Amino acid sequence: MTGNIDFKHEIELRKSLVQVALGRVEADVLLQVGRLLDTATATWIEGADIAMLQGRIAFVGPRGSFPGHAKTTVDRSTLSAVPGLGEVHKHIESSHITPEFEAALVVPRGNTWTCEASHELSNVLPKQTLDFWLKARAAGSPLKIFPLPGSAVPPTGWEHGAHLDGRDQAGFMGNPMTAGLDEVMDWPAITQAENPGHDRLWSMIGATMAARGVVEGHGAGLRDLPNINAFAAAGLASDHEAWTAQEAWDKLRHGLFVEIRVHTMDEIIKGLIEFGLKDWSQVAVTTDDRSATDTLRLGGTDYNVRCAIKAGLSPEIAVQLATINPARHMRLTPWVGSVSPGRFADIVLLDDFDKFSIHEVWADGQQVSQGTTYLPDPVHVDWPDWAYNTVNIGRALTAEDFVIKAAEGRSDMQAPVLRPFHWSDDVPIRTLPVADGLVQRDETQNITKFSIIDRYSGKAAVTKMFWLGCGPKDPDTALCCSMAHDKHNVWCVGSDDAAMALAVNELAKMGGGWVLVHRGKVTARVRYEIAGLMTARPAEENDAEMKALYAAADKVEWMYEPSFHPRWQPGFPERLAIATLTCAPWRWNLVARSDHAPEGLIHVVTGETRPVVF
Repeated sequence: MTGNIDFKHEIELRKSLVQVALGRVEADVLLQVGRLLDTATATWIEGADIAMLQGRIAFVGPRGSFPGHAKTTVDRSTLSAVPGLGEVHKHIESSHITPEFEAALVVPRGNTWTCEASHELSNVLPKQTLDFWLKARAAGSPLKIFPLPGSAVPPTGWEHGAHLDGRDQAGFMGNPMTAGLDEVMDWPAITQAENPGHDRLWSMIGATMAARGVVEGHGAGLRDLPNINAFAAAGLASDHEAWTAQEAWDKLRHGLFVEIRVHTMDEIIKGLIEFGLKDWSQVAVTTDDRSATDTLRLGGTDYNVRCAIKAGLSPEIAVQLATINPARHMRLTPWVGSVSPGRFADIVLLDDFDKFSIHEVWADGQQVSQGTTYLPDPVHVDWPDWAYNTVNIGRALTAEDFVIKAAEGRSDMQAPVLRPFHWSDDVPIRTLPVADGLVQRDETQNITKFSIIDRYSGKAAVTKMFWLGCGPKDPDTALCCSMAHDKHNVWCVGSDDAAMALAVNELAKMGGGWVLVHRGKVTARVRYEIAGLMTARPAEENDAEMKALYAAADKVEWMYEPSFHPRWQPGFPERLAIATLTCAPWRWNLVARSDHAPEGLIHVVTGETRPVVF
């Protein structure tokens, strides 16, 4: 039985599972495995029998202990079995493929359930958040998606557009698939009553707690004990932003569930082992953001498990970090996290447990992969117009939209200059030349132009300023994208105003994605026609377009100036999509213009604004 959880049907199904467990009703399938990992105890059941009915598990026990019969018996006695892996915190949007194709990508890699951190989609389609995430499963997809609607809608109180509050969250929490509230990121709004986002965020936390849901946190840069204590006291139950073992240890010791990403996993796991952590039940591995290209190259949640093993954990505990631990944290243990009666019949079969080598995956009581090959066709989802029509700039842009005018009679102007991942309260000021009344870029200072284009209002609103150490050196060149965490307006960086206009106009025609203009010509496109964030096509097609973009980008000379390591690297500035964040620890950034910030340059903690030239 596929489909989203519905309690009326849930109870009827569980009545039938009881009868199968007692041997009174025939099972659909009896799966016999060499051994089964019980994630509750991290111990093995040798020679296990697993009886299934309507996509759920009805009975688990040693070989021969099942009292009933099954229509089909499947022998996998040479393989080890573990539960389907779960993502405690993932933005499927960052795979850039829609959920039906996400299933085809990650299920063969062991990931059968995902807690979808939805503030990316929620900023684009706030009212359709649940409709979007539940469609593929309702159509028969084996991937279970438990949405957490976005708290960062908008990301800060200084930004306008999409809006969700406690009333919306209370409605979302009425659906049994909703696990809680997505990562609360705006720490200044939580702690400062005068912040314009304060009441909205606390209303969402309150609505989530009233429904016994989980409030996920985002504690970037919060490492001192007063802030860690305050974070936990606010009811924020987790953090996936720990960068060091000491930070993770301190947060664990203050009641937080720690979700470890792969880029810090080796240091944190080794450090926690050295600190003497005995109970790993408050720890999970998490993907957060990973593109389809990287998943095809590295793997999905299976890669996270292998990284945890490599860092020093026993394979049994590493599996717990991707199964029972996230299920407990998200209060989903009646359905996922273990191969136990009542749970979805999602099972990963391994031919080498210590290396976590996947032989095949079962979901909803049937085999769905062989190796990394997905066996069924992806389900068909007829995405409605609201999923497609999300780039509304209002008109074709021109070079004039990107100019920055100088004060009359000036031969140069002063400009605050940001750089990617600039987390300081101070902004460098540079002197820039003026020509024909317009402030110019200055390649000799490694300075180009960066812009945000409001894609929601239809007012052709463009904010622009000068940035340091990013963007193209080549003339008549620009790069733009509709993925701009977390607000997801369009960003564009370029050496020429006309090239910037061309890039954005081409992107609008596609409905979102990436566009590269090199020396006046469009040389690469990547299409994200769904919400401007994803494509309703297989991962391999998206990967091919991204590789073509990388190849075209290799022909461009890019500016580079070291910023926060390892967040910023030389070459193609793909991470500019992340550099537009406005959550902690960001301070100054460029956002879509509003009455509060007509030029868009704003300190997102204090609300202070500055002119982009003076």
